Amino acid sequence: MNERALPAVLLTLTLVTGVVDAVSFLGLGRIFTANMTGNIVFLGFAAAGAAGLSAARSGVALAAFAGGAIVAGRMEARMRTGPRYRWLGIAFALEAALLFASAAVANGSGTDLTGLEPILYAVIVLTGLAMGIRNGTVRKLGVADLTTTVLTLGIAGLAADSSFAGGANQGWKRRAASVVAMLAGAALGAWLSRSSLALALGTAGLICTACALAFAGMRAASGR
Repeated sequence: MNERALPAVLLTLTLVTGVVDAVSFLGLGRIFTANMTGNIVFLGFAAAGAAGLSAARSGVALAAFAGGAIVAGRMEARMRTGPRYRWLGIAFALEAALLFASAAVANGSGTDLTGLEPILYAVIVLTGLAMGIRNGTVRKLGVADLTTTVLTLGIAGLAADSSFAGGANQGWKRRAASVVAMLAGAALGAWLSRSSLALALGTAGLICTACALAFAGMRAASGR
């Protein structure tokens, strides 16, 4: 596999984001562990006493995400002078491992963990760390219009740069594909979560493993 496949791998990781956020919103008590914009809004709602939301759950998700991003930054700093795809492969393999660990913790606990606090918070921490590592890594990678987790700027760019706005439609394929990938991942995650949160998280781990292996293939092909 060569570097031209990089956008496809990042779009696949965008699908994983949709799965993880479906699990976290539907099964972990109306939080997000991948989408920190939404999670911070929920934290504000909870702090104001909105019903059905938890400042503790949202706060733990935010802290875990930040911790994962710190890990990603330190990994990149240590491996900056080495092969690029070695660092990427290790980062996404670590994400996959954390997702598999969250699936193992949730195994046998059904579709709603809000009544099982030790398991609930363990899954929040594991998935938050995984998505923080992902975000920190993709940010360092710096591929235009493929953040794998944030769509707000992509959707704004899709509209603002469109022919309707007098633009040249630059970047529209990646931006539109990111929206489709996130939507598909959210639908897949919601569907799998109806049977088992562990199944949805394990599926996310499998997809992420495939992406890590793809990066390993890119390294072999590019020598970087």
